[in-house]
Amino acid sequence: MSGHSKWHNIQRRKGKQDAVRGQLFTKLSRDIYQAAKEGGGNPDTNFRLKTAIDRGKQSNLSIESITRTIAKATGSLPGVRYEEILYEGYGPHGVAMMLEIVTDNRNRTAADVRHIFAKRGGNLGESGCVVWMFKRVGSMTIEKKNCPVSLDDLMLMALEAGADDIRENGEEYEVITVPESYVAVRDALESQGISLTDAELTYEAENTVPLKDDDLEDVLDLVDALEELDDVQNVYANFDAVEA
Repeated sequence: MSGHSKWHNIQRRKGKQDAVRGQLFTKLSRDIYQAAKEGGGNPDTNFRLKTAIDRGKQSNLSIESITRTIAKATGSLPGVRYEEILYEGYGPHGVAMMLEIVTDNRNRTAADVRHIFAKRGGNLGESGCVVWMFKRVGSMTIEKKNCPVSLDDLMLMALEAGADDIRENGEEYEVITVPESYVAVRDALESQGISLTDAELTYEAENTVPLKDDDLEDVLDLVDALEELDDVQNVYANFDAVEA
């Protein structure tokens, strides 16, 4: 699952990987492809592409693969054409869910996603049914142990660059921005020697459903199954893990 908060950390503690190596590379390449297709192949003027390339490099996606994917997206090389879709629905226990999809076969993907929802106590909904429960934000994660400045200095630095909020999540700080300020804040932090563990445009739930024990496992099982689909780039949900 993409994003932040407690359930993201639960996945780390469980030792869950985002996907097997080949599947992860597929998702990263599709993200690069779609970014280049929409905004052009120059990462200096296409911040979404720059972010996608950075994430690819962090996961050891080769420069050759990145370059080839951009070439396909911009028409320099022939290749499969993908489209982006936002699916919405409900998981078990009333949890609202959104899926960012990149696919070359809309009908196949819809059938796969609908089957997974139905098998695990959820249902795929109509467009607009849950998106109003989420807001688009920029999120940057910094490991406390690798942060060269104090929290007060980091907060001042980030706010001056246009950030909306700084949060402490366990062993990490999280910087939150509106989408329009994401690039400026990210660049400002990196220019001051702040190493970002993760940086992305994501969705954040306005309100959350508290879950624990079996109810939490039900939802995590659905999230895991959805993330295993190659066409699913990110999964967002409005639940919060509560200590038993």
